[in-house]
Amino acid sequence: MTALPQDPAAPARVVVYYQTHHVDGTLVSPVELVRRSPSLTAIIVGAIHVNAEPGDITLNDDPADHPGNDSMWAELAAVQEQGVAVIGMLGGAAMGSFERLEPANFATYYPHLRELVTKYRLNGLDLDVEEDMSLEGAQHLIEALRADFGPDFLITLAPVATALSGGGNLSGFDYEELFKSHGAEIAWMNTQFYCGWGVLDGTGEYDAIISRGVFPASKVVAGTTTHPMHGKGYVEPAVLNETVASLAAKYPDFGGMSAWEYFNSEPGGVAAPWEWAQSMAAAMQRGRTA
Repeated sequence: MTALPQDPAAPARVVVYYQTHHVDGTLVSPVELVRRSPSLTAIIVGAIHVNAEPGDITLNDDPADHPGNDSMWAELAAVQEQGVAVIGMLGGAAMGSFERLEPANFATYYPHLRELVTKYRLNGLDLDVEEDMSLEGAQHLIEALRADFGPDFLITLAPVATALSGGGNLSGFDYEELFKSHGAEIAWMNTQFYCGWGVLDGTGEYDAIISRGVFPASKVVAGTTTHPMHGKGYVEPAVLNETVASLAAKYPDFGGMSAWEYFNSEPGGVAAPWEWAQSMAAAMQRGRTA
């Protein structure tokens, strides 16, 4: 794996999901994001899908090595050299990847995923389990990634917010049970406070997670939509900034913020999507020094 000069496991992270790679044929530049946002911790590039045909792994709709991705992979390698982690997003709304990574199918499908991680020198994988998966399957996948890629490999999760506060869940397994058994292997959780599973117009739903006493604030990154088109739960920037500052003030080890998704993030929109990352870093700093 590419060495990281800074510690992405430290609290107050700024994380962006990067699934729309081109707009009108032009690359949405990771290098420009990092240049404009020096506090950025990680870019999560998606979405990786393990398809039914063994060896058929795609990034969104195309093979990861499609020529249209060449400039993106080159820029992602460049941002790694600047100390920003590049993490692959596995799964998401498209079903099937995690069914194929259950223990019964693991030997057939996992080696091809391992090859992709190795080829593109990813610093980690984000396990976005939005289908039923067994607790045993989640544990087994985490153990395999740790064994293959070592102690510095970043294994993150993407639960909906209610999954961490005793409510509804998209993943099948119990996140509290997974964290109790494998929490030391989980760098952080990009927790989805949107699409009906939570909203960050105040601190209450984040507080409900921490008050259960299972998940430390340092591991709970608060995820939000960056534009109304990305789903229910969008919070206007001025309100979101106040929530983030309040969370950083309330929790000295606040895990940070993640964005779904980068390319048209408000307040800057398509012309200046990096402003989201800038504003999140500023709000957390304001909260910590209040």
